[in-house]
Amino acid sequence: MLATEQKYYSTEEYLELEEAAEFRSEYRQGEIIQIVGCTPNHNLISLNFSSALKYALKGKPYRVFMTDLRLWIDESKLYTYPDVMVVNTPLVYAENRRDTIINPLIIVEILSNSTESYDRGKKFEYYRSMNSFQEYILIDQYRNHVE
Repeated sequence: MLATEQKYYSTEEYLELEEAAEFRSEYRQGEIIQIVGCTPNHNLISLNFSSALKYALKGKPYRVFMTDLRLWIDESKLYTYPDVMVVNTPLVYAENRRDTIINPLIIVEILSNSTESYDRGKKFEYYRSMNSFQEYILIDQYRNHVE
């Protein structure tokens, strides 16, 4: 049996590939992991929760984003796309980027069977390494449960 060699990418290579890609991917310490599409329920929960947050924070110095705004965590060498983020204004961008932020206060992840253990474990550890990070909200898309 032949072992397949794992290719590791620089952050520059990842960003170049990501700009041309048809699908979003996460970057974890040199590895590129394609993000699987979400279910209609996942999408609906993200939309409803981000809308509720936007309404609740109206007139306050915060911005609410969902899904397509990339997050860079330098300490963990992670580029990722949280389901929902609340960010204090002004936005703080990753170096030389206008599509990647580094200062979320609140991160929301909608749990799926394929990502739940990662979202609860290593990804939460990565999020906790950010100075701006204050709250993590996990929403189960299969039952009425929020943590």
